[in-house]
Amino acid sequence: MHPKLLLQACSDLVRLTLTFEHPADSVVSKFFRDNRKNYALGQRERALLAETVYNVLRYKLRYDHFAPSGSGPKERRLAILGFAQHLMDHSPTGAPLPGATPPPKRQEGASSRNRFVPKVHATSPIEFLKSALTEQEVVWVEACLKINVEDLLERHRHNLPEWMVDPLKAQVGEGFWPLVESLNKSAALDLRVNDWLAKREDVQGQLKELGIKSVLTPMSPWGLRISGKPPLADLAPFKAGLIEVQDEGSQMLALLLDAKRGEMVVDFCAGAGGKTLAVGASMRNTGRLYAFDTSAHRLDALKPRLAKSQLSNVHPAVIAHERDERVKRLSGKIDRVLVDSPCSGLGTIRRNPDLKWRQSPTSVAELGVKQRSILQSAAKLLKVGGRLIYATCSFLVEENEQVAQEFSLAHSGFRPLSVSELLTQLKVSHPETLCTADGMYLRLWPHLHQCDGFFAAAWVRES
Repeated sequence: MHPKLLLQACSDLVRLTLTFEHPADSVVSKFFRDNRKNYALGQRERALLAETVYNVLRYKLRYDHFAPSGSGPKERRLAILGFAQHLMDHSPTGAPLPGATPPPKRQEGASSRNRFVPKVHATSPIEFLKSALTEQEVVWVEACLKINVEDLLERHRHNLPEWMVDPLKAQVGEGFWPLVESLNKSAALDLRVNDWLAKREDVQGQLKELGIKSVLTPMSPWGLRISGKPPLADLAPFKAGLIEVQDEGSQMLALLLDAKRGEMVVDFCAGAGGKTLAVGASMRNTGRLYAFDTSAHRLDALKPRLAKSQLSNVHPAVIAHERDERVKRLSGKIDRVLVDSPCSGLGTIRRNPDLKWRQSPTSVAELGVKQRSILQSAAKLLKVGGRLIYATCSFLVEENEQVAQEFSLAHSGFRPLSVSELLTQLKVSHPETLCTADGMYLRLWPHLHQCDGFFAAAWVRES
């Protein structure tokens, strides 16, 4: 595709995404479907457009600060900056932009947040971008690249909404800037091996034969982490149900539930069923596992995955709400319940950078009401001796510790369990590094654990 046409497509996609009317991944997918005739987009072009938009979302405050000094439509200026970021992140040599004076050399051990973007390749990639720009735009983007981020306001360095900054600083302290840096990087691709069908090491060997290198995930006993984004759907292990895409942090929730053979188990907010499939496999395809969700559309996405997994113990069921009659009929009969609650999703910012702009203190407060209601209803399912896990993919205390502590105070029949002790029993290495200081809650952070941000609390029903 001609560079000018590709940049125009980037600008159009940026404009649509920044309305924040729909999730960014949905906007990107719809744009590709709707513009098959307008733009001849191959796999590389689609990847470049998607990454350009995600860069605009990641660095929105910084780009908004740079944009007024340029010319032309704002979405084009933002697209140019996001486009340049993509080229720089994928530079094979690290050479600076032609005509630009590189920033001062970074000292040993300094954080990469100290400059606007990494260095870029001096030949074809950046020349490709420059061929789409006017002379004035080339001068402008080169000037932007000379700026040392340390000279900017803090908000233009962290690129987070102000309401999130103080809560995160309070939680991670000196880890705030490493956290920021990790949030502005693309997430690695984690796979979960279906150990009901195959051993992790065997699947790793199969992937290696297909030219895909992987490493064992350090926390989850089922996980493999791979580089890049290979076409998994075309791979024999994927078609055979041996692997599923699932972040290691998400895998840890299924591990923490520790469902046993022959038990009655409920995944209360199953969604598309990633954790459901992990739990079903850990039950060795025995017992009965209910996958509840209020969205038939989400559960429909589980069906083909369930068929590939060869699990017959999973029973998807659409419920109207958390007090549905289907839920009430199982009251007091269930051994284990997993509540991966609807939440802000801010722990997945690496994958979904639009979430930090689409959420607000008001939306978080509204979610808190729903989270408390769902947890209370789900708890009624458990029999005496049963285990309850409450989890979110959020960093926020309001969605995590506050909800868990309020539940404990209001439900004396449920004894809180130390997650650190549970992980020790599950033979997870160094569990104290995965939990809050008191060991009571799971707390996973991208900059510390190289996975999405997750929280989990656990209880056993005693009366």
